[in-house]
Amino acid sequence: MAQISLSASPKGNGFQGTITYSYGVSISSAETYPTIAEAISAATIKMLEMPERLEEIDRSEFAG
Repeated sequence: MAQISLSASPKGNGFQGTITYSYGVSISSAETYPTIAEAISAATIKMLEMPERLEEIDRSEFAG
């Protein structure tokens, strides 16, 4: 089963958002955000801006 997780980790004076795909790819934001919620929201927007990553899941063996 394909999974995507969104997370935030401390970086500097804020938090960095990360998208992790079940097939082993992780993408972290270059920016930091003052709150966890903002970091995760930014990661979500970044994920939606890269539909090819989501389409790749549909084409992969991880889809089901």
